[in-house]
Amino acid sequence: MMMERRNDGLNCHAHRVIASLNREQVDYLDKIGKDAQFSSGIKLSRTQILAAMVNALKRLNLNGEGITKAEQFEQRIVDAMMLRSRGIRQDGNQE
Repeated sequence: MMMERRNDGLNCHAHRVIASLNREQVDYLDKIGKDAQFSSGIKLSRTQILAAMVNALKRLNLNGEGITKAEQFEQRIVDAMMLRSRGIRQDGNQE
């Protein structure tokens, strides 16, 4: 069942997504939240962290074309981040 609710008072609806993560992945999300809390006083929830990750991926203009395994998509993400950090767009031109 999909639950819909308002998201932080914004004009967008949030949809509940259930994800299965291993212990290491969950611990990493918790570490990010705790790091934020200890450094800024504001704890980020797992949901907020995952939403930020999705938003960041959207900014890389990635798609799922030709992907058959999660590992392929993970590598595509890393490659796009590396290119972006060097100032190179996906199409090979300088930014």
